[in-house]
Amino acid sequence: MARVVILDYGSGNLRSAERALQRAGADVEVTADHRAAMEADGLVVPGVGAFAACMRGLLDVGGDKIIDHRLAGDRPVLGICVGMQVLFDEGVEHGMQAEGCGQWPGTVERLHADVLPHMGWNEVRAPADSVLFAGMEPGTRFYFVHSYAVRSWDMPAPDRIAPPKVTWAEHGEPFVAAVENGPLMATQFHPEKSGEAGARLLSNWLRTL
Repeated sequence: MARVVILDYGSGNLRSAERALQRAGADVEVTADHRAAMEADGLVVPGVGAFAACMRGLLDVGGDKIIDHRLAGDRPVLGICVGMQVLFDEGVEHGMQAEGCGQWPGTVERLHADVLPHMGWNEVRAPADSVLFAGMEPGTRFYFVHSYAVRSWDMPAPDRIAPPKVTWAEHGEPFVAAVENGPLMATQFHPEKSGEAGARLLSNWLRTL
């Protein structure tokens, strides 16, 4: 059974994520303990609310360093919602810029849409060779709650390294709904709130551990 730590830094639907991962077959611990987070087979970084507030909480528990050290050792990390957003270079909310973890280039910005927040079920467009969405039919829907997202993907593919697999969705305009980049994966939507599709995605991720 895979051992998974959900990083507790004061943000995120910790208990719903815990229950969803347990149902998917993981042995789950919710903690900010550095050693436990490093030793787990997989680390989940949740997040709800404002980008800047989530980054402050993450920095307070050394979460940025935990993520860095895990990825340096090819240890899997899964970001969820704002836990995905903080993996990018920066977030801009209400004219205020906050630095992110910088694992991926890009800026989290307010979506250009008539209705915000983007709340509810939406389809995603995943690459054919996606690991997270393996076995799912085109048009599969997931549950989103957000007003901000990464609206473009400009990351060049280094020589001899496979480019990240980027999944898109649309609400007013296209935005990044998920990324798979070696041991680092993330979703803008909430798999723990996405019923059978979310359970399948979490099971697919656990199989990578």
